Amino acid sequence: MLKRFIVHLLVTALLLVAVSQLVSGIHVRDLPAALLAALVLGLVNFLVRPILVLITLPVTILTLGLFLIVINALMLELTSAVVTGFVVQNFVAALIAAVLLGVFNLVVSAVMHRV
Repeated sequence: MLKRFIVHLLVTALLLVAVSQLVSGIHVRDLPAALLAALVLGLVNFLVRPILVLITLPVTILTLGLFLIVINALMLELTSAVVTGFVVQNFVAALIAAVLLGVFNLVVSAVMHRV
């Protein structure tokens, strides 16, 4: 179980670095900052995201789930506020990064479950 957590943490950190190369408003200083951002993002997704999903459930239903991308962008913004070496400059960059992270995580999960 610990091995799986560490692998997931490393993959998320690498995906954050990859997204920072693709989205101009996202900056990761170095790999340790990416690892810390991945850890904080995991904690934020575990602790804060469920509360926001519950509060915004009517809007999420009206938008057929698309509002979850906004929530994911907010989680990136919150992570940026906590981690010094991880910077999200604006909300549009956070939205684009949230979409890319979602797609990349989907691809990585599909590949890892086949191996």
